[in-house]
Amino acid sequence: MPEFVTFSRNVFIPVTNICRNRCGYCTFRRDPDHPEARLMSVEEIIPILKNGKEAGCTEALFVFGEYTEEVPEYREKLKKMGYSSTIEYVTELCELAIEIGLLPHTNAGILNRRELEMLKPLNVSMGLMLETTAELKAHCESPGKAPSKRIEMIRTAGELRIPFTTGILVGIGESIEDRKHSLETIASIHKEFGHIQEVIIQNFMPKPDTPMADHAPPTKEEMIQTVSLAREILPDDVAVQVAPNLIKPHILIQYGATDLGGISPTTIDWINPEAEWPSVVDLQQMTGEIPLKERLPIYPQHIKEGWYSSNLSKLIETLTDKNGFKRKQQ
Repeated sequence: MPEFVTFSRNVFIPVTNICRNRCGYCTFRRDPDHPEARLMSVEEIIPILKNGKEAGCTEALFVFGEYTEEVPEYREKLKKMGYSSTIEYVTELCELAIEIGLLPHTNAGILNRRELEMLKPLNVSMGLMLETTAELKAHCESPGKAPSKRIEMIRTAGELRIPFTTGILVGIGESIEDRKHSLETIASIHKEFGHIQEVIIQNFMPKPDTPMADHAPPTKEEMIQTVSLAREILPDDVAVQVAPNLIKPHILIQYGATDLGGISPTTIDWINPEAEWPSVVDLQQMTGEIPLKERLPIYPQHIKEGWYSSNLSKLIETLTDKNGFKRKQQ
């Protein structure tokens, strides 16, 4: 059993749910003419950031649909807001988060080197789920889910020394050998660049009104097997993360999980809106006798190594204790 289990507190901001991909399990994505399609304005986002800061959060998690600029209606909305590109807009949102006192973490799908270089100075970490290295039916209408493209971005983030989150989605049609290959791919990239902080082992959850609504989720035994495999394959300095709003974590901690990801006291999980975040008190009950330790969206080893820009240094110094975890509030 681990000495402790880590987690962080964030605000989850779904900046836009317009997306070029049509994954077989997704309820986040919306077509631009859907009544729930959104492109959040600065005026909508500022109060969310401020509420999160007041609630003790350290992370502003900005989530976007992928390559939304391929959608003409989205481009027009963005233009009317005064921005020429999504990345231009993201950089302003990151600057606002830093000003308010939160550390930005952006997950905007596939980004190229130039886009990553633009966002690096304003993001303490970034993320992209690999999901799987297998070619699956679930991704047949999702050009951004081509494994080679996702691997390329994860590698580029490593070349740029960006602390990074990735992971696999368990139960979307892949085999155990596929999971093993996915984890080995992630481990190999990390051994080369040292930038992967955590690997999420996320269990697929079927959702109504999706092509995979009747697809069975992975069993508890499959999740135990996959977490065990992850801990065996991944280097020791990479955390194995599980989502406590999607699966009870205690048994998985016994098999190698050491992190419970970001929970939010003020916003919902927009990817899995039916799954309520646990409170910190609930989280401690879930872990039993194993202590919790709150971290930032950048892990202590990367703080120690200085993997962040001068834009973020003052805020990181304010938020961290001597060991690189979140400073306890006085």
